[in-house]
Amino acid sequence: MPRPSFDAVTRGDGRASSRPAFDDAAEQATFKPLSRAEAEAFRRKHPPLSPWRVIAAQLLIGAMAVIVAWLVGGAIGAMSAAYGAAVVVVPGTLMARGATSRLSSVSPVVSAVSMLWWGFVKMALSVAMLVLAARIVPGLVWPAMLATMVLCMLSYWFALLSRVPAAAVEANT
Repeated sequence: MPRPSFDAVTRGDGRASSRPAFDDAAEQATFKPLSRAEAEAFRRKHPPLSPWRVIAAQLLIGAMAVIVAWLVGGAIGAMSAAYGAAVVVVPGTLMARGATSRLSSVSPVVSAVSMLWWGFVKMALSVAMLVLAARIVPGLVWPAMLATMVLCMLSYWFALLSRVPAAAVEANT
């Protein structure tokens, strides 16, 4: 009895495999580079999402959460919600500023390192702000702060959804 083989080329007994070899040419999709005019039209139709638009969405959602927290939990609830928004918005603003600076667009390598560095700074600052939360806001209402943080972090999705054309949304429903 021949032993089974995991070799993709032979079956283990020296005979060629019954499966056809890979044919990359047959599976290769046809790629047509865009002309300059087509590329410019594509860029006009699909502009890049600005990080400042995301920060603005976070501020707006944070402000709405503060108003709701004020109505539900009074002044301390509003302060807790405001601090929760700040835990997301302040590090995000710092990262957006650093990642969009001229220095980070010098080369692709510098851009990648800059994104990693500012991402680390954003996480470290967020953690530091969370550690100091109870000291900065006496009587902190943790649920209000955490709920506001989650809402502000979800604003990335709201900002991305605002880019989807209404026709595309209607076509998928």
